[in-house]
Amino acid sequence: MIKFIKVEEALPLRNVVLREGKLTPDECRFPSDNLPGNFHLGYFDNEQLICIASFHPQSYGEYTGLGYQLRGMATADGYRGKAIGYQLVDFAKLHLQKINASYVWCNARQVAVRFYERLGFEIVSDQFEVPGIGPHYAMYAKL
Repeated sequence: MIKFIKVEEALPLRNVVLREGKLTPDECRFPSDNLPGNFHLGYFDNEQLICIASFHPQSYGEYTGLGYQLRGMATADGYRGKAIGYQLVDFAKLHLQKINASYVWCNARQVAVRFYERLGFEIVSDQFEVPGIGPHYAMYAKL
């Protein structure tokens, strides 16, 4: 089941999946986590939170209209490869369309590019390095 969650619910999974458990959950906060218009989604298997993503209003480059950035996408070990992340992003895209967003974009880790391409995203930047995390590409999907 997918539902809207509070950022505090997402922090432990962000830490485990995106930061290899090396930080405290509070250190996994993004500056955008409490911006007006943002939202956080969680996919639950019974009561267990197994997949998360956060979205906030943020334009990218010269794209026009209301843009949203996807950040902090993470799926728990043992649940990857089961289309849970696809379902979560599809849910988000439908919600973004309802609130009249024009596009969604993200900074995708190199290892996640194919995942986002299957969801209709395209690479819109050269590869760049996020210090301590690795190579990324900016990716964009029109809504």
